[in-house]
Amino acid sequence: MARGKATPKDKSERLLVLAIDIDNDLYRKTGISGPVMGRVQNLNAANQLILADPEDTDGNTMFQAVKTYDDLKKQGYSVNIATITGTETEGYDADREISRQLDLVLSSYKVDACVFITDGASDNRVLPLVESRTKINSVKIVTVKQAKELENTYFVILEKLKEPHYARIVFGIPAMLLILFAISYSIGVGWQLPAALIGIYLIMKAFGLEDVLIESFKGFGFSVERISFVFYLSAIIFFLASILIAYGNYSNQLSLGSSNVLINIAYTVEGFLLLFPVMLILYLLGRIFDAKNSRYLFRNFKYGTYIGSTIILWVLTYAFVAWVIGQIYFGDLLWYAFGAILIGIVITTATNFLRLQALRTKRMKDKVVVNELGTLIGKVSGIDMKRGSIIINTSFGNPIRYSVDRIVDVSNRVVIK
Repeated sequence: MARGKATPKDKSERLLVLAIDIDNDLYRKTGISGPVMGRVQNLNAANQLILADPEDTDGNTMFQAVKTYDDLKKQGYSVNIATITGTETEGYDADREISRQLDLVLSSYKVDACVFITDGASDNRVLPLVESRTKINSVKIVTVKQAKELENTYFVILEKLKEPHYARIVFGIPAMLLILFAISYSIGVGWQLPAALIGIYLIMKAFGLEDVLIESFKGFGFSVERISFVFYLSAIIFFLASILIAYGNYSNQLSLGSSNVLINIAYTVEGFLLLFPVMLILYLLGRIFDAKNSRYLFRNFKYGTYIGSTIILWVLTYAFVAWVIGQIYFGDLLWYAFGAILIGIVITTATNFLRLQALRTKRMKDKVVVNELGTLIGKVSGIDMKRGSIIINTSFGNPIRYSVDRIVDVSNRVVIK
C-alpha cells in the first residue's frame, strides 16, 4: 500500500530507499547494529533477522526496501538503500538514535529525495524526523496480506507481549507483587516491605533507571567456559548472603522489642551493606573479563570509574547508617564522607588517565573506520581526549563523533559497534 506517492520525472534525481526499525529488533535478535547501508548488507541483515524470528515485520520491511531498491534501479534511477534503527525502549532515546543514524546515512549518501518503507507502526513518529532532513517522495507501508483487521490486532498484541519492554510491564509487575506478598506472608514481615520494593521499582522505571540496569546486565551470561562465570557466581552468593544478614539484623531488632522504625531500617541496611560492595566489585570484575574477551578495548576503563563511584556510595551510606544508630559521631560522619570522596576522585582520575594513555598509544588517526558489517563510515581525523571520543570524517567531509566505548577492534582499521 503506497501513500503520498509521487514519481519524479527526472530520473537523475538521487533517491534513498530508507527502512526504519524503531525498536531495534535487528540488534536484539541478530546483533547487527544500524545503520545498515548498501543492498548486500541489507539483504544479509534481513535474512538473519527473518531466520531469527520469521514473524518479525521489520524483516519484511527490509526485504521490501531491497525490492523497492531493485525496482527503482531497473527504472534507471540513481538510488541507494539504508536501514536505520532506534532503541528497544523507544521514546526519546529511539528518536535521538534514529536522528543520529539518519544524519550518518545522509552524510554518506548525497540524496535529493527519500522513499520511506515502514510497517506502519512508527511512521507517524519517524516521518517528521526524516522530512526535516530530506524530501520524501513516497511512503510504502508493508502489511501481511493474510491478516484481517481483527486478526492483525490480535497478533500484534501477542508479538508485543513477547518483547521484553512490554512483557516486563504486563507480566513482570503483577508477578513481582504475587511473589513478594507470598514471601512476606511466609516470614511474617507484613505488606509494607513488598509495597516499598514495588514503589522503588516504579520510581526506577519512572526515571529510566530500569533500562540503565538492564543495559548494564545484558552481558551477564553464565558459561563455565568463561572465567567471568566464577566472579558472577561469587557475586550472586554474596548478594544472597547480604540479604540474609539484613533480614537477620531486622529480626534481631524486632526480638529486642525495638519500635523505632528508623533504627530498625538502619540496622537492616547496615547488614545488607556489610557484603554488598564485595558482590558489586566481583560483578564488575566479571564484566571487565567479558569486555576483554569481547575485544571492547576501552569499556574496562568505564568499569574502573564505576568501582570508584561504588566506593564513594558505599562508604557514605555505611557511615550515615552508623551515625543513625549511634555508632559514630556526626564529626566522624563528615570525615568519612571527605575520605570517600577523596578516594573516589583518585580512582576516577587514575582511570581517566589510563584511558587517555591507551587512546594515545593506539595511533588511530587516519585509519579507516567501519562497522561490524564492514560498511565504510570514514577515516579517523582526530581524538577528543576530554570527551573520550574519536572524530571521524566521512567520505563527504562531514565530521561525526563516536564514543571510544564503541570500539570493537583496532588493527589496520578501526571497527566500531
